[in-house]
Amino acid sequence: MTDGKEDELGRVAVLSDIHGVLPALEAVLAEPEVAAADRVVLTGDITAGPQPAEVVDLLRAQGDRVLWISGNADRELVEYRGGERTEIPDPIAPFAATALRPDQIDFLAALPKTLTLPVRGLGRVLFCHATPRDDEEVVLVDSRPSRWTEVLAGLDDSVRTVVCGNTHMPYVRLAQGRLIVNPGSVGMPYGRPGAHWCLLGPGTDLRVTPYDIPAAITRLTRESAYPDIAAWADYFLNARASDTDALEAFGPRDGR
Repeated sequence: MTDGKEDELGRVAVLSDIHGVLPALEAVLAEPEVAAADRVVLTGDITAGPQPAEVVDLLRAQGDRVLWISGNADRELVEYRGGERTEIPDPIAPFAATALRPDQIDFLAALPKTLTLPVRGLGRVLFCHATPRDDEEVVLVDSRPSRWTEVLAGLDDSVRTVVCGNTHMPYVRLAQGRLIVNPGSVGMPYGRPGAHWCLLGPGTDLRVTPYDIPAAITRLTRESAYPDIAAWADYFLNARASDTDALEAFGPRDGR
């Protein structure tokens, strides 16, 4: 989806990979600069986690200032509910798929895969989940130049900034003359705890919002019906997977 006619935006908050973690999302939405942003862009993987329905409801309650993009995990939930697949590799995903209401499944099914907006200081910004051409392929902070040439092929020359998610690790780098931004993950961070997000315009400001993780784990254990929620919440909210672990796991999918 392209919205080239819209006036240039001054500030855009980017939230990626929320993964159904309501306490982390609430912490980020309470940030004054998120509340004051012209738009909030969600770069996918919004729902595959312990409280998917609650996360969708809270975000939809924010109104039209929130712009949505589908991630591979959101797509997989829709496919699972529609009978297009019988399994999902992520153990919590089948639970999340069944926890969503039919109207929420329909809403997720209609989400675009990309979105382009003009942002002050950054030009035309393309938002996607993984790469502009695919919702699950991997690019990393140290991906080789030829890999970036491959995944950015065919992108319009007017797009000067690309914002992606998927790998749950924040970074900013140049590739093929374009600025590449990954805000990290709100709900399932790798490397260090906290709810990670990004503020765009006129520069690029990677942010992390601290919140009470022990209290959030207690709350998720109480409120989510996922059978292994205590272990899941402890592992992901405490970011027990290091950045090194994640890079090693993702490396083969980056073509290494």
